[in-house]
Amino acid sequence: MARALDLELFGPRIRFTFLATFVASNVKVKMPIDRFIAYYRVSTVRQGRSGLGLEAQREAVCRYLRDPQNLLAGSYVEVESGTRADRPQLRLALAACRLHRARLVIAKLDRLARSVAFVSNLMESGVEFQACDFPQANRLTIHILAAVAEHEAKMISERTQAALAAAKTRGAVLGGFRGRIATDSDREKGRSTRSRNADLFAADLAPTINAMGFSASSSAVACKLNEMGVTTRRGLKWSPTQAQRLMVRIAKLDTNYLLQNKQW
Repeated sequence: MARALDLELFGPRIRFTFLATFVASNVKVKMPIDRFIAYYRVSTVRQGRSGLGLEAQREAVCRYLRDPQNLLAGSYVEVESGTRADRPQLRLALAACRLHRARLVIAKLDRLARSVAFVSNLMESGVEFQACDFPQANRLTIHILAAVAEHEAKMISERTQAALAAAKTRGAVLGGFRGRIATDSDREKGRSTRSRNADLFAADLAPTINAMGFSASSSAVACKLNEMGVTTRRGLKWSPTQAQRLMVRIAKLDTNYLLQNKQW
């Protein structure tokens, strides 16, 4: 490869040519590697077993990472509703991102969450993430898309509830056997979810109960909550027994941790 160079030394212009030879075989350029952790989510166990939805998400991620500089360091699959905030596999994926100094990649933004608060907390977690369906998205557009997805989820829920109510009015029998018997793992997961929801509810009420003083009786607590219009988790009035259980649960809670991690 030859290049010409012009120089002007004390008057007349001198033009000369120098020859630079490059031997490609002897030049080794180390290309930087971009690491990614993939996160896939499906809403039902049936989708998870059949692969419906997962295959399309994997194909989208593979197309997005087709550049040789991109390295898929790991992947995590979640079977959970988009409106739920407790995502154990997502927590593992975020931990892997921090460990490998990688970015989180998802096929579509709504696979991550349909909650503005959830996405906001994720953006503050220090892990960068990218959606294959909108790679140009910035922080503002991600918030907007999350808000749209949250509204869409709410509308779907309202339409489903209206349809079920109409079917019940027509005399249709809802619920029943779904072709699968719950396993011990399913039951344990259900118990864990109910216990956590009860803890979060108790954490919300902890400041009110503590303000009444530790010497307040369960009857006084129940009466006060009913006067304030605060109902139980099932929307009923408080009884002294329920108030006593609430006080015992609050005494065992780390309320600061629960409230700070409520979205997770």
